[in-house]
Amino acid sequence: MAEVNLTAYNVKTKEKNVPIQDAVITKTAKGAYMVQGHDGKGNKLTTLCNEEKALAAIKSGVAKQGW
Repeated sequence: MAEVNLTAYNVKTKEKNVPIQDAVITKTAKGAYMVQGHDGKGNKLTTLCNEEKALAAIKSGVAKQGW
C-alpha cells in the first residue's frame, strides 16, 4: 500500500502542504471526514479529506480514529 500523507494549509503562517502530526480523523454531521492535528510548532491544523484517504490513514497508523 502506498504511503498516506496528510497535509493541510497553515492559515497562520500561510504555508501550503504542511504535514499534520498527531492526526485524529473524525466524521462531520454531514458525513465528511475531517483531519485535525498540529504542525509541531504549536499551530493547529484542520482539513477535510475523502473517505478512501481517511480510512487508509487510519489503517496504516498515520492517524487515529475519532468516532
